Amino acid sequence: MSLVTVGAELLSAKEKLQSFENNVTVFGSARIESSDPLYFKAYELGKDLSNAGYNVFTGGGPGIMSAANKGAYEGKSKSIGLNILLPQEQSSNPYLDENITFNYFFSRKVMLVKYSSACIYFPGGYGTADELMEVLTLMQTRKMKKMPIVLYDSKFWNSLLSWIQQTVDKSYVNQEHFELIRVVDSVEEIMNIVETEVCL
Repeated sequence: MSLVTVGAELLSAKEKLQSFENNVTVFGSARIESSDPLYFKAYELGKDLSNAGYNVFTGGGPGIMSAANKGAYEGKSKSIGLNILLPQEQSSNPYLDENITFNYFFSRKVMLVKYSSACIYFPGGYGTADELMEVLTLMQTRKMKKMPIVLYDSKFWNSLLSWIQQTVDKSYVNQEHFELIRVVDSVEEIMNIVETEVCL
């Protein structure tokens, strides 16, 4: 990894993204098919956010990202993808008003949250878990501002939450930092959190 290349990626992305305000980032699996109920829920969320005046950021790829971008693209606000070059899975989806491609996960993850006012996590794998844990760590250590962190689908996330509860019980994590996480089972709950806590 070249520090010069990373710096150039960050600068280029900053120039493109700093003009966007009222942004919400949606994370989730690239492997979910369009027939999956989660795909429809992510699409519904993207459209509701867009029509409510929020631009939607995603990783720009398929699955949950494509669904949320599609909904946003069909709504009133902007659909923005922050893609990454990978050997598989990560071609850009076609529902983007702005598409930025990164070489490095580090610079991409910075930009997915730097201009965001809320982070929504749909079920996913290692990448989604990595993005969630990084944001929680940065908020815990006060390296980034607090914002709504919302996990969709309580059944999916329950095992992870049980593990985090163990870290709280052992004082590895403070209760206040565990309480940064909200878990919901409907798009309406997500919208209520965003509209209550993210000012347009």
